[in-house]
Amino acid sequence: MSQFSWESEVVEQVQAEHPSQHQPEPAQESFSDPGALALSVDDFAALEDRVLRAVNLVKRERVARAEAEERAGMAEARLAEQVPQVDRLQGELTTLRNERDHVRQRVERLLAQLDALEL
Repeated sequence: MSQFSWESEVVEQVQAEHPSQHQPEPAQESFSDPGALALSVDDFAALEDRVLRAVNLVKRERVARAEAEERAGMAEARLAEQVPQVDRLQGELTTLRNERDHVRQRVERLLAQLDALEL
């Protein structure tokens, strides 16, 4: 895209954002760059404001990303600490379930023997 077309897009965008402000000056040729579009002070200030807001937004997003990465790292560390405990508890749960089933079978046998005695 040529420089002239980019500058005209900037002017059109600024005009759309600030319709109440005066119209920009017509394109003027400068000595250093023929075909360059001159921006009014208000248009330049509006453009500068948008650039500053974009820079601030990028800074905030970088800070937020760094904080999120830090929280994710801490969560991963906590998870790594808890994995052995979870494994131990799962093994204990399996053992307790097996013991419960064994006790249930013994109780059922004893009840069956009691029923057989009563007959």
